[in-house]
Amino acid sequence: MLDFTAIDFETANKYANSACSLAAVTVHGGAVSDEAYTLIQPPFMVFSPDNIRIHGITPEQVRSKAKFDALWPAIRPHLDGRILVAHYAVFDTRVLRSLIKTYGLQPPSASYACTVEISRRVWPDLPNHKLDTVAAYLGFSFRHHQALDDARACAHIVREAAKKTGTSSVEDLLDQLGLSLKPLYETT
Repeated sequence: MLDFTAIDFETANKYANSACSLAAVTVHGGAVSDEAYTLIQPPFMVFSPDNIRIHGITPEQVRSKAKFDALWPAIRPHLDGRILVAHYAVFDTRVLRSLIKTYGLQPPSASYACTVEISRRVWPDLPNHKLDTVAAYLGFSFRHHQALDDARACAHIVREAAKKTGTSSVEDLLDQLGLSLKPLYETT
């Protein structure tokens, strides 16, 4: 069964723990079953003009929002035991791990896959495998760098890749592509 949660973070600056928004799109049985989006007050209110230019989120928009640790009790159950997918997952999983470390939170038991890697294997002839390029190729229109739209696009990529390869789970999709799930945290 095609079950996963697509996630996307936007950050206030170059530091991984500076998340200022998070979105998650949950897919059960190949269909979107839940979507969530929230603005987040970073631990330090330092916003890079370059980051603001990319996503449009300003300090004023998040000043009265909850910090990640206050949101974690509501977020964690949606990630625990799930396969997380993100476009360039190294970034989003680094942000998640950094926030968990910053606030001393209990991490979820989760694994992840990267839709950049998936799209490179499924559609190798695209000029590049940026989120907007792959989404456009698949006929999916969205507002790039708006976390919920990015997570929706990511979920669409996984669903379309499974359809194209005739697979019915993320594990089968990755196996057929010669890729594997990565643990969010290494177990010792």
